[in-house]
Amino acid sequence: MKYSEKVMDHFSNPRNVGEIENADGVGIVGNAKCSDIMKMYLKIEDDVITDCKFKTFGCGAAIATSSMATELIKGRTVEDALKLTNSAVVEALEGLPPVKIHCSVLAEEAIKTALADYYNKIGRPVDFEIEKSHEE
Repeated sequence: MKYSEKVMDHFSNPRNVGEIENADGVGIVGNAKCSDIMKMYLKIEDDVITDCKFKTFGCGAAIATSSMATELIKGRTVEDALKLTNSAVVEALEGLPPVKIHCSVLAEEAIKTALADYYNKIGRPVDFEIEKSHEE
């Protein structure tokens, strides 16, 4: 399987790994088929994601997509983060093998699940869908 240099870089040197204590939003998603588990932590101030970290148990592509997804939403508004698609993550990584696209979907789901947690904590209605594409 061939990975882009960018995927290999984010796998070998993942950005934003770890946990945020007292995070404003936490999302955990998993894929039963490949046993990848992603946990995303968000710190949000004035509707801007000031910090985000992740912990991923999974393959190299799962780690790379988690890393890239955090890079793409850090410093952005909640509204912008909600617009992040798995396709944007794949594009930012300069592609993924077709059998690994599900990892980018997990990254999108982890962010949206963490944002739903944040909305619940502040009493804002969750007015967006979270695709649960591969939980079984």
